[in-house]
Amino acid sequence: MTEFLSSDGFRKIVVGVDFSATSLHALEVARTRFPGATLRLLHVTDARMSATPDLLGGVTPATPDPSLLHTLETADATRLRQLGREGEELEQIVGDPVTGILDAAERWGADLIVVGTHARGAIEHFFLGSSAEKIVARSRVPVLTVRGG
Repeated sequence: MTEFLSSDGFRKIVVGVDFSATSLHALEVARTRFPGATLRLLHVTDARMSATPDLLGGVTPATPDPSLLHTLETADATRLRQLGREGEELEQIVGDPVTGILDAAERWGADLIVVGTHARGAIEHFFLGSSAEKIVARSRVPVLTVRGG
């Protein structure tokens, strides 16, 4: 496969996709802003989805229900295939979204990570944190955060 160079010098770009409107907007920005780069659409099926909410708005880890996790993986894989375009790579993993995106980007040798960022209120941000913020703080490669359209 021939590697192309985008106008900004980025060849391999991981785009984190969680199927929200914000992440879909980030995907469109990546497609239009970096036309010569190879995009890898990456979805992390959050294994914590089967955990129970605690009183402070966080989640208490629980043993994932295998059948629920399988159902989520199958549905997510279908949605990811529907998003992909010719020439784009698709990857789906299970785990923590932040760690999953960072590990996958490093493993693939990405030059850039593109993720959407949700506009949340201060209280929501305090309890839930920001995945995009955590990715920026921990990433070894540049990260482009795209605010919802």
